[in-house]
Amino acid sequence: MIWVKRMNSRFGRFMVTLGAALAGGILFKLLHVPIPWLLGPMIATLIVSNTTKVKLVWPGQLRQAAMITVGYTIGLSLTGSAMREMSLQLPTMLLMTALLLLFCAFIALIISKLSHSDYKSALLGSVPGGLSQVILLAEETKGTNLTMVTVTQVVRLMVIVICIPLLAYSPMISHYDGESSATEVTTVTAVVEASTSSAALWSGLFPNLILFAAVGVACAWLGDKIKFPTAYLLGPAIGTAALQFTGVHGPELPSLFVNAAQLMIGVYVGMLLKPQQLEHKVRTLLLAIASGLLMLLGALGLSVLLSKLQSVSEATAMLSLAPGGMDQMGIIAHAINADLSMVAGYQLFRMLFIFFVVPPLIRFVFKVVDKRQSSGI
Repeated sequence: MIWVKRMNSRFGRFMVTLGAALAGGILFKLLHVPIPWLLGPMIATLIVSNTTKVKLVWPGQLRQAAMITVGYTIGLSLTGSAMREMSLQLPTMLLMTALLLLFCAFIALIISKLSHSDYKSALLGSVPGGLSQVILLAEETKGTNLTMVTVTQVVRLMVIVICIPLLAYSPMISHYDGESSATEVTTVTAVVEASTSSAALWSGLFPNLILFAAVGVACAWLGDKIKFPTAYLLGPAIGTAALQFTGVHGPELPSLFVNAAQLMIGVYVGMLLKPQQLEHKVRTLLLAIASGLLMLLGALGLSVLLSKLQSVSEATAMLSLAPGGMDQMGIIAHAINADLSMVAGYQLFRMLFIFFVVPPLIRFVFKVVDKRQSSGI
């Protein structure tokens, strides 16, 4: 009886939630699933919350702490070398990103018609990249089906992660970019290390981490007060970047911090997912796979155009535009001797564009659509 009472207490239910999340993360890690500490806890808590009578508990403060951590890692990528790399091809980056997003909006329109779902959910499910950011945006947007958005995003990620390496190593894709100079190699190293590294030495964290933590928390609090979109993510990102530009070095976080942040976000999202909200589960899953494949084909088509505009190999262009993780694309680019600086620059630009530009733009579009629907136009 005492054990049952403890399990029914808030602390007991929190420990059950944490145990399920850790088990899911470890299992997905052993299975070599992409971003295991996000997807593992998400799936584990989803299963437990929907198949048992246990009422899981996960304090909102943990999710906020995780978003501050993710925001800090985003801010770290905004280094001077990364900004210079992106500025060299800014017009082309903007063009390719805009075309990719327009293509995704078209895919969302098709998916919404075939699945008989709302366009808001289909559009958010089709945004290429930024899984955490898109899920948060979907949560804050009224009238969206969070479960559908998450399912579509996760399936798209799996399709990209599986297909891109196969295409990158395919003999049908040209790989030669020419030899890089020593200066280019140095720049490449700086950009990739700043943008894709997830591990760091504990000894280098202090004392600077304390300053960055204080700035991140303050920016998150201020952003929340002024109703800034996804304040706990973008506030710390902006604060971290600004502090770095003053000359203060921001230490990279050990993988333990990053994995813990992913776990805290994954649990939160997993508890929000309600599979019963999906009226046609099999059809939704098949359409999500089709959406991922169409997005991949669209990226491949744009990569052909990019390879002509910039005189780079098809492999470099494909990895630059692939709607997957920047770290994974960087690893593949290094392995096949693609232009790593270009891949990192394009991937970083799209990530920042999605983080900072897409949310207010989508909110504006949804606001206009809702206004027209309410007025009967």
